[in-house]
Amino acid sequence: MKHKDRIEINPGILVGKPIIKGTRISVEFILELLASGWDIEQILKNYPQLTKDDILAAIEYSLEILKEEKVFSI
Repeated sequence: MKHKDRIEINPGILVGKPIIKGTRISVEFILELLASGWDIEQILKNYPQLTKDDILAAIEYSLEILKEEKVFSI
């Protein structure tokens, strides 16, 4: 899956936070739901404008950001 087809950054929506295209739902919000114990089915039930692929794209996007993170020892 390519998250680039589903995630967008638009300075006019949520101050430029990464969102699911066509929504105002941020990647951050999806990750917060997952971290709070929500499963994919609960998210889809409560946010029917999302798809399973949208949720997986949010996870994939976050993973890519973490992989690019640089760590420097002091």
